[in-house]
Amino acid sequence: MRDAKSKKRDAECAATLLWPGALRHRASCIAHGALLLVHCVLCLLLAGCANIGSPEGGPRDYTPPRVLRTSPEMGAVNVTSNKVEITFDEIVNIKDQQKKVIVSPVQHDPPLIRALGKKITVELRDTLLPGTTYVIDFSNAIEDNNEGNPLDGYAFTFSTGPEIDSLRVSGIVLRASDLEPMQHVLVGLHSNLSDTAFSRLPFERVTRTNDLGQFTVMGLKPGRYHAFALNDADGDYRMARTEDIAFLDEVLIPTTATFTSQDTTFTFDHRVDTVVQAEHTRYLPDGVLLTMFNEGYEQLYLRKASRPSASKLLVQFGAAIDTLPELRLLQPQLARSDWNRLERTARGDSLVYWLTDSTLIKADTLMVQMRYQGVDSTERIVWHTDTVRFGYRKPRYQVKLEEEEQKEREKLQGELQHLRDQLAAGKPVEEADIRDLEKQLEVPVPKLKLTAVKSGTLEVTDTIKLKVDAPIAAIAPGGFHIEMKRDTLWVPMAGVPEPQPASEYDLFTYSLPMALTPDSTYRLTVDSLAMTSVYGLGNDPLTVELKVRALEEYANLTLRVNVRDSAFVELLDGTGKVQRTVPVQGGVAALPNVLPGAYYARLTLDSNGNGRWDTGNYAQHLQPEEVYYYPKTLKLRRNWDVEQQWNIYETALDLQKPEAIRKNKPEKRKNALEPDKKKKKPGQNGEEDEEEEDEFNSQSFGRDTYSGNKYRDFQNQRR
Repeated sequence: MRDAKSKKRDAECAATLLWPGALRHRASCIAHGALLLVHCVLCLLLAGCANIGSPEGGPRDYTPPRVLRTSPEMGAVNVTSNKVEITFDEIVNIKDQQKKVIVSPVQHDPPLIRALGKKITVELRDTLLPGTTYVIDFSNAIEDNNEGNPLDGYAFTFSTGPEIDSLRVSGIVLRASDLEPMQHVLVGLHSNLSDTAFSRLPFERVTRTNDLGQFTVMGLKPGRYHAFALNDADGDYRMARTEDIAFLDEVLIPTTATFTSQDTTFTFDHRVDTVVQAEHTRYLPDGVLLTMFNEGYEQLYLRKASRPSASKLLVQFGAAIDTLPELRLLQPQLARSDWNRLERTARGDSLVYWLTDSTLIKADTLMVQMRYQGVDSTERIVWHTDTVRFGYRKPRYQVKLEEEEQKEREKLQGELQHLRDQLAAGKPVEEADIRDLEKQLEVPVPKLKLTAVKSGTLEVTDTIKLKVDAPIAAIAPGGFHIEMKRDTLWVPMAGVPEPQPASEYDLFTYSLPMALTPDSTYRLTVDSLAMTSVYGLGNDPLTVELKVRALEEYANLTLRVNVRDSAFVELLDGTGKVQRTVPVQGGVAALPNVLPGAYYARLTLDSNGNGRWDTGNYAQHLQPEEVYYYPKTLKLRRNWDVEQQWNIYETALDLQKPEAIRKNKPEKRKNALEPDKKKKKPGQNGEEDEEEEDEFNSQSFGRDTYSGNKYRDFQNQRR
């Protein structure tokens, strides 16, 4: 701030400078004016310094690291050093080295790979093989330090011999059951065409798949090869029966072909730079499809025999069993043979024996002779006989709880006796207090718990189901009543069926086998003691109202498929969960009465006609059953009939599965030039008509596609 005296002096100087006759003050005023100018400049500078802000940097870096030089040179021959050094134009890191970087041929001792500043060094600890082409495949593991821009598909090649083996085989690995891209699994080749090479020898040439399941095996000599994929859990580069595998029945013969194309080069921000005519070498085959599966091998043996509660025995095997074991009760001995009820899990490897005799339930220990099937050292199925001890002790918390309940009961009994003594002595006592204590001391009569599996709204495809908490011994005829609502009246229905077990494996779910009328309301009434458990307990009465949807609330879907063989179609929801399964009959998969919404469809060529997808078997040269996806969203609206043509070979197999239900997606790049477009999810009622955006800009890998000979035949017919 400037004081009043200074301001006055400024005014005088200004007046003097403007008055030509006032020469005697001009020199001094000019000097003061100069000082004033300096003062103003300083004020402006200080004001600018007071507004502190972040300094603006340059444009964002979207370009990946660039290789400046290597030692030895890329593609060098007659190399003797086991150390490779790669220098970049910026500081780099290696991301996910263990699952992305791989050296071919297979290294028994893992190489030492380090990133330090602008350099990456690779030290091979195995002795270099003579006359061999080495490939260090980094995939997209190399990234710049600042922005994380990956260098895609970088592989360094050199040879210990006089020439580089340059042939390649490319393709994709998909999971056979659902066409998910198999990320970072091994793909290997064997020139030894014996069936046992896959299980006994490590791969000769090897690579890993990328985020899209794609692969390229490089450094191949001319020859004939078998191709395999392996999720190598034990790290030995060879097949184990418990690992995920894929194999190709065809013999691959790597070759090359030359073609000319008009190539467009782009700037880093996707603008066209130049268009040139270029000659290219195509490495064949470049469309190999490997469908990965797990044989589901499990060794058949008695894994566990236990008694999880007083009333049941649990017997678990290492694999599903075809023949039930034979059980003979040794101690305590019983005359009756029906001392248990068997429950078998749907997977088939676990058995639950529910004890039906109170003597056995109360016994601390049961001795049972068990005769069952298992495998010997030669993998043959043989019979074994063991004596198994089933002991049971109540858990400590349950014992403690019962002790506390007993103490509380004794306390209440003491209080009740005191009140009764007071009353007998003629002293005033509230009878309500006595009745309250008597009520608290009443022992509840145990009942069979009976509930409706589903209440409220039912679908027209549903059945009425009931759930119990113990195996059932008897069902009373006429104990179940169903009424249908007519206007405001309940009209009894005649001929109500008796409940039937919902499944051969389930002892606790029962269904009433009757068709439901759309747009109707039912009332189910179950009488007391209509069902009696093996422990002699009956149910309490049950009443439940059920409303069946009207047909106008559904959509009807018909898929016309170019398949005449045995096949079935699964209707999937937005999470990929199966909602309905129907067979293909005469090239038609009919799906009536589907709730409105967005759905997806999967077709399985059911070669053995058992109604489910079956895995493959390498020893039998059996490939897994083929799976196809309808490539678009099926949007179903209320009271609509939708008919769709579906050629399962028309779309590339690796592009068939819709992005919305694909699980194994590539990594999102945080520095994309353009932000991903937000895709609108189809509404619950199928109201959204916009096509889905592929947020990863996925494309098929080869020039053709991956779906086996049937697809290639179809494409050849179209050309």
